[in-house]
Amino acid sequence: MTNQEISVNIPQTLDPVYSNMIQIAYKEDEFTFVFLHQLPGVNQARAKAIVSITPTHAKNLLAVLEKTMADFESKFGKIEPKGERPSVDSVTTIRGYS
Repeated sequence: MTNQEISVNIPQTLDPVYSNMIQIAYKEDEFTFVFLHQLPGVNQARAKAIVSITPTHAKNLLAVLEKTMADFESKFGKIEPKGERPSVDSVTTIRGYS
């Protein structure tokens, strides 16, 4: 990865989104991330954003997240998982995704 400065324009009408759950689907040419807000006390979640990226960008995202997490933990301390961790082997089906 190269370090490049770019100017980012964030429209004033773009609202921040809170997500406490994510579903990931993939096919040969893209990864799709569905960011969800799981409602407390009910078995229901609301989709907040859907983002699709190329497999190459997904791999770069993984590397950036690993580096950022390591930086965060070195500054604020190790993050300990609370309760039972979700299985990475579990399969999530996203209806309507092709």
